[in-house]
Amino acid sequence: MESEYQSFIKALRAGKKPEFSPDSKSIDYARKLDAQDKLRALRNNFNIPSRRSLRTRALDGSTPGTVAAFPPRECHADFALGAVSHQTSSNGKTVDDDRPSIYFVGNSLGAQPKCIRQYLDAQLEAWASIGVNGHFTSLDNSPLTAWQDMAADCAQKSVDLVGAASPSEVIYMNTLTVNLHLMMASFYRPTAKRHKIIAEWKPFPSDSYAISSQLQWHGLSPSTSLIEIQPEPDTLYIPTERILSIIDEHADSTALLLLPGIQYYTGQLFNIPLITAHARRHGITVGWDLAHAVGNVELALHEWGVDFAVWCTYKYLNAGPGAIAGCFVHERHHHHLNDSKVVNGGVEGKRGEYVPRLAGWYGADKAVRFNMEKEFVPAAGAHGWQVSNPSAMDLACVGAALSVFGQTRMAELREKGMVLTGYLEWLLKGLLEEEEGQEPAFRIITPASPLERGSQLSLLLRSGLLQKVSEWLAEAGVVVDVRKPDVVRVTPVPMYCEFEDVWEFIDVFRRALKEAQ
Repeated sequence: MESEYQSFIKALRAGKKPEFSPDSKSIDYARKLDAQDKLRALRNNFNIPSRRSLRTRALDGSTPGTVAAFPPRECHADFALGAVSHQTSSNGKTVDDDRPSIYFVGNSLGAQPKCIRQYLDAQLEAWASIGVNGHFTSLDNSPLTAWQDMAADCAQKSVDLVGAASPSEVIYMNTLTVNLHLMMASFYRPTAKRHKIIAEWKPFPSDSYAISSQLQWHGLSPSTSLIEIQPEPDTLYIPTERILSIIDEHADSTALLLLPGIQYYTGQLFNIPLITAHARRHGITVGWDLAHAVGNVELALHEWGVDFAVWCTYKYLNAGPGAIAGCFVHERHHHHLNDSKVVNGGVEGKRGEYVPRLAGWYGADKAVRFNMEKEFVPAAGAHGWQVSNPSAMDLACVGAALSVFGQTRMAELREKGMVLTGYLEWLLKGLLEEEEGQEPAFRIITPASPLERGSQLSLLLRSGLLQKVSEWLAEAGVVVDVRKPDVVRVTPVPMYCEFEDVWEFIDVFRRALKEAQ
């Protein structure tokens, strides 16, 4: 017999929203869905901060659920090993210290994969044991490859994640904003006629800074060369039709379309294939910032014809704070040949006339890299955009995080994510129904369609509630992302969050709203 969870997946595949039963507001119902979830075991791969560990103010050598490896140093008594299992918070709520927190902030920093420690230990042992030879040597029993091949190994593990045709379209290097600058250096080539960049009204600040500085670098002004797509004023929603209309209006003067796959503030997922195809028909280069999309929603960047894309790895990919970032370059930009010869990739062939780029040593073809010649011969594909020797420590973390994704498929994670976020939405609407007749304490500004959002729901609180609500949530062991002045971003990541987490969040959020009003 088909389970209720399976029926939700089936409905989503048919383009319908899950319809939850009348008893869905009980914790037993949430636990029933968890029992039916075949991806539930993925959670065991992660260290979820506990209520106790969230209050940590000094290292004691432990991770949540483990025993300390060394005595705490200058640690407040309340946080020391052996403290009481329960604490009464300032709001009077009794918090079970040893339970995992409700970690709904994977859109800001993902939870730590347990295998990270194994990968880092392997890296440290290799460095200590064979020193510089680690650049060229893969050791038995190690989860890592030789250092100079680690970025390519991570690219191989990312083909399904981003929908690349091959690993040659993906490279891990630098950080997101650096990669955005490198891509714009190659693909934003303004002319007197076509010089505009089309973006949206509220990019993440680093993207705004990058766009403005690139325009200024070319002697242009954002006031004349930047087109910002505005949302509906009441909902903050940007209709696809508006984006297509703006493209049509400025097609003859636009050099680059640069949008986020998912808008960080509202959580809106844009129609990447339709928008990309429309812009490219006008001869516009198309780039996407996928910081909130990779590891969150299904992508098919090669099939969709995206020119380039960039993303970070510390959100849904769980590689750690500030971890090395990813980059996609469509294969049509990899090489155009002329008549001169070169040994490229170990094969004698014609010299590639490559897309201009800000070149560096690690972007040189590995076959000729150590010849130490002045003439730059780029590595094949996206790998030719590397600049510097990437951090092996960073790549170890990325490799570890990606190995967890190897236990499932993005299609399965996406399906669970839509059900999980749908359940959150259903229960939030239940809270609003309880307030019927009153001014709503919040509204959901993320699109209602599961096809137009990822795992995140953004809640716009009534003015004046944010500080008290966020403090109440924090003291109850709930971790969410707060964006002033009034938005709380709530993100149950399907890789490690459960339906019971959603139920408990709603239970705490209800009381937080009551106390704050």
